[in-house]
Amino acid sequence: MLSTKQKRHSHSGDRCTANTRLCPPRRTIKEFHVTTDDTPLNVYASPNADSAPRALYIHVPFCIHRCGYCDFTLVANKDDLIPSYLTAIERELQQQSDIFEVDTVFVGGGTPSQLSVEQLKQLFASIKRHFTFAPDAEVTMEANPDGLNQNKLHAIADMGVNRLSLGVQSFDQQILTTLERQHSPEFASDVLSMAVTVFDNVSLDLIFGVPGQSEQTWEETLRLATQLPLQHLSTYGLTFEKGTEFFRRQQKGDLQSVPEETERSMYALAMSALKEADFQHYEISNFARLNRECRHNMVYWNADEYFAFGPGAARYVNGIRSTNARSVTRWLNSWLSGRPALQESERLTDDEKVREAMFLGLRKLGGIGIAEFEQRWQVDPRNVDRPAFAANTDHGLLEVDHGFLRLTKEGLFLADSVVSDFL
Repeated sequence: MLSTKQKRHSHSGDRCTANTRLCPPRRTIKEFHVTTDDTPLNVYASPNADSAPRALYIHVPFCIHRCGYCDFTLVANKDDLIPSYLTAIERELQQQSDIFEVDTVFVGGGTPSQLSVEQLKQLFASIKRHFTFAPDAEVTMEANPDGLNQNKLHAIADMGVNRLSLGVQSFDQQILTTLERQHSPEFASDVLSMAVTVFDNVSLDLIFGVPGQSEQTWEETLRLATQLPLQHLSTYGLTFEKGTEFFRRQQKGDLQSVPEETERSMYALAMSALKEADFQHYEISNFARLNRECRHNMVYWNADEYFAFGPGAARYVNGIRSTNARSVTRWLNSWLSGRPALQESERLTDDEKVREAMFLGLRKLGGIGIAEFEQRWQVDPRNVDRPAFAANTDHGLLEVDHGFLRLTKEGLFLADSVVSDFL
């Protein structure tokens, strides 16, 4: 499978490839039922101040429409639930008894910009009652072009957001129609032109490998994107996830996947076109101007811990990885009744931490610093799984270069299978 088919998580809670976030690895973990007075693992236990996570994720599960390829935690056309969500997220945030300072904040979804300005103000007020933002914090919010205008963009910036991630996906109307996106290429361009006057750090998401998409139309979308004053681009290969409408249509023969060789060519085209436009390829699916990498997502790829709240949100605190209920209504009803809404939880063993650090670190184009990894984890990364290391180096998919273990150029196209060998 191509590396570009890797999904982001919610972490984020999960969010569809319409936006930029890596999913924390979903291991084989035990489901438990939360009671009113106890849980098998206290996932809200405050960490020690000197070792507390410096990253925070908030999941906002509302969208105007569920696109056919999206399998993440959201509800479409249910804005009447937003007031209940704001009450529930405040109650979940209250479980964090101490106030911690964070360096990065990521408000994802769903479509956070689906909330009105007043609702967003209420959300950020709740966040700031329980977390403080470092003076140089990176504060990202995901948005779709729909419903954005100059006034709303300024209001979002006034709340402290300094990085906007826009789910545009394509500048081709036929592709947008196939993806069931609500905006036109022209409207997306207009919103982007407005956004860059308000935020000096704007990121754009694009999808390739869409049925009916040619290399020529993909190349044109890349050309248009690189003409904009963007600081960051994410490119994702379309996936047909089980349970989605696209998957059902594919099974019935209504939608055909792009041939793998074509998708490979599209990924290669993105790498070359974005390099030519002075974007640095720093993670399998992500490209940035100099020093404009997404600091929040680097927390995930560096295997560091992070706070997370909201339906479907996955957190990693005190060595415990846990995931909230992925059903929005279950999460809402639980918190409105004063009960946690957890779905999965596990305390990682030392070996699992090391393997996840390998799995995540190899996604970075720079790879894993061998000396740094050994100092942190007390094991040479080449010895974490010697057979996996040997097999992938023998096949030219991994290499050691100047003290770093990384994917080769060929390894990028097969990254899913390579990195999964270490889990």
